Amino acid sequence: MSEPALYLQAAESLRRNPGQRAAYNSTGHCVVLAGPGSGKTKTLTIKMARILAEDVQEPRGVSCITYNNECARELAIRLDALGVQRRNRVFIGTVHSFALTQIVLPYARTAQIGLPDNFRVATTAQQRAALQVAYETVINRGEDPDNWRLSMDRYRRTHVNRDASGWLQDQELVSLIEAYERELRRNRLIDFDDMPLLALRALTRHEWLRRAILAKYPVLVVDEYQDLGTALHQMVMGLCFSTGIRLFAVGDTDQSIYGFTGANPALLERLSRRPDVETVQLRLNYRSGARIVTASEYALGENRGYEVPDGAGDGVVYLHPRNGDFADHADHLFSTMVPDILARTGISPGQAAVLYPAAWIGDAVADAARRHGFDVIRSDTNALYPRGSTLMRWLESCAVWCCGGWRTGSPRFALLSSDAHRIFAESLADSERRVQFGRRFIGALWNRRDPAMPVHESLEGLSTDVLNSEFRRCRSLDEERAILRAFIARAREGDVAGMTLAQFAGFGDGANGINLSSLHSAKGREFEAVVLFGMNDGRIPRANAGDGERREARRSFYVGFTRAKQELHMMYSAGNPSPFVTEVRDQLDE
Repeated sequence: MSEPALYLQAAESLRRNPGQRAAYNSTGHCVVLAGPGSGKTKTLTIKMARILAEDVQEPRGVSCITYNNECARELAIRLDALGVQRRNRVFIGTVHSFALTQIVLPYARTAQIGLPDNFRVATTAQQRAALQVAYETVINRGEDPDNWRLSMDRYRRTHVNRDASGWLQDQELVSLIEAYERELRRNRLIDFDDMPLLALRALTRHEWLRRAILAKYPVLVVDEYQDLGTALHQMVMGLCFSTGIRLFAVGDTDQSIYGFTGANPALLERLSRRPDVETVQLRLNYRSGARIVTASEYALGENRGYEVPDGAGDGVVYLHPRNGDFADHADHLFSTMVPDILARTGISPGQAAVLYPAAWIGDAVADAARRHGFDVIRSDTNALYPRGSTLMRWLESCAVWCCGGWRTGSPRFALLSSDAHRIFAESLADSERRVQFGRRFIGALWNRRDPAMPVHESLEGLSTDVLNSEFRRCRSLDEERAILRAFIARAREGDVAGMTLAQFAGFGDGANGINLSSLHSAKGREFEAVVLFGMNDGRIPRANAGDGERREARRSFYVGFTRAKQELHMMYSAGNPSPFVTEVRDQLDE
């Protein structure tokens, strides 16, 4: 008798958890409400593997929409480990990527959505230039046009139906948006917010397009549903509840912390209450110790009934009131607290994280870490380069391969190639081009197996040998190319001049520095020990925060709290703790 498929072997581990088992066995629309550490990614990937093996016949497949590129990569890795041959049957990517690659690029002309031929995705610099022109045309009051960016983006993401009366609520903002979009089109450009809006417009107008998506992807999987906003929700309503695509969605309203990007947790709540949807709850937390799980509900201010499995550790919660300013706190953190944590738990620095409400607070933390001899890996807006850059994260992995990974098989070259196919999907659409790319790619890496090579030299050579030809063919990667060029310039003669390939590789996931991150950027990650730094009133929540902002700030605090496995530390100014800290402290003392 042959061995059962890998997903069937993996599914055996779901049998002990009633929620995971119910999600795995669902046959219709299903929403999984998954708390922190509940094994939702494991459940989702095993379920996807089952759907591909049992429910969807080739050449049809499954489309999986995720919040960011890091989530997409994690899902792709897990599916590969389950033996899933993705090829062209599985799409895994962000809602922007789905909208662009599955709807806008292939159907823009046929669907008549008003795009010029050979459009490209605007870089940040191009967006700023378009906004400058639009501002001077419509408003022109001598302000910095970038001051309007957040309001403009939020309005576009919220009012996705421009035929509805709500679109005209703010005439000045509407005029600015329309002028900005006209200027983009005049330059044959779209921006990232255009992608889901244009895709939704096309899907709404054309039943034949909805049927085309159904023919290709009869099942739609959505991860982190609470973070994906109104445009994605409207797509789901049209594709799944009107056209007949089956939905499997995972999310947690308590972890919705991206309201500033248009995320709305009420959309997930509304979806989960539909009578034609099976709703499953995952209540076991496999990540955190029991005391951390209990205290996390105090942090949230709600009792969700989360439990830990038998045999889970206790976990510890520490409070650290300190005098002085954030620089003083950071100095104590790395002179005393971090060495104590590492000695007491036996963990490596890479298994610890310091999380804070804003990137500027992270500057004081990073400075103190370096003074005390600790390497750090930053994941906030002041990082060495944007941590959300798929290209840069892939290049980090390539550097790790060149610095010894080619000997150990970590990372595997096959995984690097798979990631490249996803990044350059537009230019590597056929098998012949993928084969040609693979030959050039392995040769380029093989010739750069020198940890002492200057990183700018390595990346410039890789660009010339492999990347530039793909960039020219990919209309959505101009911003990624700009990020790479800016980093090469800094490494050649800027503030990181002299950085070697080995040092660049040290910024990747396999590095052993203390993780520094904003609360928002820490979402989806986990660490053995977590320090919540700068937990002051006026910082979380912000001073004068409205009710909605205050609720989201509490959810951000909860997200940070639930990243911890063994130890959770809260550090704040004595006499000025966040009210969220005070509530946890008082209830722990009872």
